[in-house]
Amino acid sequence: MAGSRHKLMLRQPEIILRLTATQHDQLKRTLFPGDGKESVAVALCGTHRSAQRTVLSVHRINAVPDESCTERSAVSVVWPTEPQVPLFSEGARKKMVVLKIHSHPSGFPRFSGLDDKADRALLGSLLKLAPNEIGHASAVMLPEGKIFARLLGGEGRFSKIARVVVVGDEIVSFEDSRSIKGALFDEAFLRTQQAFGARTASMLSKMRVGVVGCSGTGSWVVEMLSRLGVGELVLVDPDVIERKNLNRILNSVASDAAAARPKVKVFARAIRRLGLGTKVTSYQTDILQRKVVHSLAGCDFLFGCVDSADGRDALNRVAAFYIIPYVDVGVLLQADGKGSVQQVCAAVHYLIPDGSSLLSRRVITAEQVRAESLRRRSPDQYAALRKEGYIQGVNVDSPAVISINGFAASHAVNEMLARIHPFRRDANGEFRAQTFSLSDGAWLRIEDGPVCPFLSKRTGRGDCEPMLDNSELS
Repeated sequence: MAGSRHKLMLRQPEIILRLTATQHDQLKRTLFPGDGKESVAVALCGTHRSAQRTVLSVHRINAVPDESCTERSAVSVVWPTEPQVPLFSEGARKKMVVLKIHSHPSGFPRFSGLDDKADRALLGSLLKLAPNEIGHASAVMLPEGKIFARLLGGEGRFSKIARVVVVGDEIVSFEDSRSIKGALFDEAFLRTQQAFGARTASMLSKMRVGVVGCSGTGSWVVEMLSRLGVGELVLVDPDVIERKNLNRILNSVASDAAAARPKVKVFARAIRRLGLGTKVTSYQTDILQRKVVHSLAGCDFLFGCVDSADGRDALNRVAAFYIIPYVDVGVLLQADGKGSVQQVCAAVHYLIPDGSSLLSRRVITAEQVRAESLRRRSPDQYAALRKEGYIQGVNVDSPAVISINGFAASHAVNEMLARIHPFRRDANGEFRAQTFSLSDGAWLRIEDGPVCPFLSKRTGRGDCEPMLDNSELS
């Protein structure tokens, strides 16, 4: 009987389509030229597959010129596919998914019979010419910008894409409203629902959030996310609890330090004891491992609570390649070790996949990334070069205090909430980079940096070799 119940619980992987706000705006301009007739575009999508999720991320969009279409009306569009053959060929070569998206100017909220016929013809042909394990996709945009989508697999059946997520200064999730109304209510999250509404509470319960770095700042982030009702956490940290950590890592106790328990295991234990239903996947390693990147690629949001430049760069790459919003949080406490404090400050950065990066914002440098990569791969060579003065400006251990870590982490988590439930009076775009100086009493919004020339070209690329275009992960 238990076996039967287990079989009944098995579900097909959820299918998610992600695109950036810039891509969404591009599509809306293309698909709604203002004449009340249907228009169409095609796109290449990167992919990510796991047992729980199939994720498509829009990589590049080709508009089909309206003047090239042989027929356009309020309910149909007929367009030539020949000019798109190079894109189809590229998709086949790179094992990417082709997405066809057209408009419904009338606002018709479903795929029509004409859509069914056209999709089977186009996507069915693509499955023969550019076969892959996932299939190819079709989507419709409505005048208000809502998108719904589906996937045609190799077996010739349509599968509904459960969520279409737009990642920008706000994170917009298009999904069936019935899934929100049908969500089970837990009184433990009553206050969250009262503050942010049922939709946001439901969104949190479905989110898979990655937290890389589970020490001082990360421990606060994990605690707050689990109590907000986030559905699943992916925790990444290579270290164990030491006695010097007990002053600032939540849920750690002296026996954890004595037993040298992994930080991620201590948090997994705490979340289970909390009993609010948050699932935990943990990795006692650093981010630059294939299995870790693969797991983070399926997340809906990422938090970076690490000091290392190469770790922060890797997280920035994951966010761009798989179109995931990313918050980087850091703390700096400068002290002389004798009780005198020169500076106490924190920084919270919100990064959009096709926007600026930590490198283009000059938060980290390429030299720091190279140096720390060398330190991890070849400690002896790194030590020799540093001794000779060839390596400078790398991070060293600095003082850490629980109250400062908690302050920074609270701002980071509130930054996530502001993106999924905009509550600010000023535009979210003005809060992409913020610094807080507790010693000076200053709270500053910093001007965003330029679009990252490297990552912007890789937005939505998804799985590829070498992974993240990083030879260390090949």
